[in-house]
Amino acid sequence: MDKMVLGVGQCCMDYFALSDGFPRENTKQEAIELAIEGGGQVATALVSLARLGVGARMVGIVSDDRDGTEIIERFKKEGVSTEFIVVRGGGISQRSFIIVNRQTGTRTILWQKPTVGVLTEEDIKEDAFSGVDFLLVDGYMKEATLKALSIARRLGIPAMIDADRMYPDMEELLPLIDYIVGSEDFSRHIDAEPIRALEKLSASYSHARTITITLGTRGSITLYEGRLIEQPAFVVEDVVDTTGAGDVFHGGYIYGLLSGWKIEDTLRFASAFAALKCRSLSGRRGIPTLEETLRFMKTAAFRNPVDRPL
Repeated sequence: MDKMVLGVGQCCMDYFALSDGFPRENTKQEAIELAIEGGGQVATALVSLARLGVGARMVGIVSDDRDGTEIIERFKKEGVSTEFIVVRGGGISQRSFIIVNRQTGTRTILWQKPTVGVLTEEDIKEDAFSGVDFLLVDGYMKEATLKALSIARRLGIPAMIDADRMYPDMEELLPLIDYIVGSEDFSRHIDAEPIRALEKLSASYSHARTITITLGTRGSITLYEGRLIEQPAFVVEDVVDTTGAGDVFHGGYIYGLLSGWKIEDTLRFASAFAALKCRSLSGRRGIPTLEETLRFMKTAAFRNPVDRPL
């Protein structure tokens, strides 16, 4: 696909331990598997897009330590452009330690911010938007994100936010977002019931083309042109790790939009794409190919439909 997606957000190194149940405090427990992989919401979404054949370009911040060097090298191996990643020396890049419970496929994350600060307005270069068709942000770094969104708006580039939580500055960002895609945790800050949260978001941000709330194993709900679309989650055998599923969902969502698909087809593809990722440890190892995802969609079953009331 001859398209380019620009991502502005966090990028990190993830250190994984697959465990047979979550360890009790003050004990030792042998890990089933240990793994190291690049991570970050926007970063992993860009990797998923690159594997689908979409051009991807990252704007993030690392230091010149071992993790920072590895973050950049892993992007390059995936075909994600690193030209606009900011490297500030003498510090520690962002990193996470993730314990994955094999019995449930769920995970617990401990993470550390980079010690070299965050992206600033000056770090967002207009040149980064050359040839860009779509912008994805995570909203963590207010000044840099606002500048990126402002440039995108001026250039007519649509923007999506991966809103995993409601940050203090989120209300300043949402008016500049075309596609609001948030987690259930994000929606709870608006209303306890996700459908009512969708309605309130739509009332407050009527400019948004679509608003989606992801609900994990319960699928997702979307408001599009006044219609509620409920997308159940796909059934996947042998789930290992849900880390990065939401990030891959965003990648699949953007792929469908860039392909010109109907919104229902886009959501179905994003759901299948994310579901298949969960078969492997880490957020990136299990990202499927386009062909594999399309085959899966032909035969896979859905979990129970989205429950009401939510």
